[in-house]
Amino acid sequence: MKWQFDNDMPIYTQLVGQIKFAIVSGALLPGSRMMTVRDLALEAGVNPNTMQRALQQLEREGLVYSQRSSGRFVTEDVGVIDRAKAALAAEHIRRFRASMGSLGYSREEMIQLLEGSGEEEENG
Repeated sequence: MKWQFDNDMPIYTQLVGQIKFAIVSGALLPGSRMMTVRDLALEAGVNPNTMQRALQQLEREGLVYSQRSSGRFVTEDVGVIDRAKAALAAEHIRRFRASMGSLGYSREEMIQLLEGSGEEEENG
C-alpha cells in the first residue's frame, strides 16, 4: 500500500481510512491475509501500537478479523464491505457538497458541473 498522511488529522484515523479504502476498492481482497502489525507499521512508518489500534477499530467495524496464530484477514462478508463502501461514498459526497456550497454553488449547479465533467472525460 502507498501511505499518505496529512498533518491535520490523527495518524490513527488516517490509517483506518486508508486500510478501509483499500478493502472497499478491492486492493485488499475479501478473505485475504493481511500483513502483520509490525510489517504494516514499518511499511507505513508508524508506531506498531498505532497500527494495532487502527486494526482493532477495523475489527470492531467487521472489516477485518483475527484468527489465533494465523493472523488477520479481510472479511469475506461482501455485505459488510458494501456498507462500508456506501458510507465512504456518502462521506465523500457530504464533503464535496459542503466545499462546493462554500463556493456558492447550488445543488442544481453542482449536478450540472458533474454531468458536464463526465462529458468532457468521454470526449477527452
